Amino acid sequence: MTSNLATPLGFEAHDHAACVSGALEAVEARCAAEGLRLTPVRRKVLELLLREHRALGAYAILDLLRDAGFGSQPPVAYRALDFLAEHGFVHKIERLNAFVACAHPNERHSPAFMICRLCDAVAEAQSGPTRGALGAAAQAAGFEIEKTVLEAEGVCPACKDKPRV
Repeated sequence: MTSNLATPLGFEAHDHAACVSGALEAVEARCAAEGLRLTPVRRKVLELLLREHRALGAYAILDLLRDAGFGSQPPVAYRALDFLAEHGFVHKIERLNAFVACAHPNERHSPAFMICRLCDAVAEAQSGPTRGALGAAAQAAGFEIEKTVLEAEGVCPACKDKPRV
């Protein structure tokens, strides 16, 4: 699965089944190559997030896991999410206190998120923690940025075209 980190992924029309299967294949291949254990529950959590294409909270994920026949205790979801986030397969959306599947599971990158305030859809784009005003300020201060979380809130193309009540 190849991707272009410069192109935001999440709002455009696409072959969703191919998107989900391609991302799962990429994660499975990376886990095999790096000796990571993608347990059935970890894989299911990732699959659920990929299918949704929006951010889900841990308890929503837990409900979906229960419906799929997996455990119903919060640690089940949290352990799976911790593993997936640690390896960059999912990202935490701080504003929503929720998780979204990574749009670029094969590449190490600094994501930026565009979050629809109406439907919670999330698009992922590439960000650079050392670029722009923040990067310049950090460099001037002698500060080394290790991680950034960039989240923009607005209205996605699908919601923008819907009549508002």
